[in-house]
Amino acid sequence: MPHIESYQFGEIVVDGRRYSKDVIIYPDHVQGDWWREEGHSLAPADIWEVLQSPPDVLVIGQGSAARMDVPDETRRRLQEAGIQVIAEPTEQACETYNQLRAKKRVVAALHLTC
Repeated sequence: MPHIESYQFGEIVVDGRRYSKDVIIYPDHVQGDWWREEGHSLAPADIWEVLQSPPDVLVIGQGSAARMDVPDETRRRLQEAGIQVIAEPTEQACETYNQLRAKKRVVAALHLTC
């Protein structure tokens, strides 16, 4: 399970690798350069892969100022798939992910900027 070593605005280090674009951290790999249909809104299509193999928890990093919205439709789709949703500012989301990764099957979708 990947480990987040550090996060600062616009940059994250996961298992020694530095990313400067948004990421999704899966139990077995990191998807760098993650892009959404609408930059500051999370649509179900943006997390299609997550829905195909549902984790116990999806930790959503909404950006340093929590500007990325998680609409009710997206939350509903995730919950219907049996996925617990935790959405918070990215710095806190990184801490939450690291705390949960040893206990549950967790995926983190992280917006690295605003």
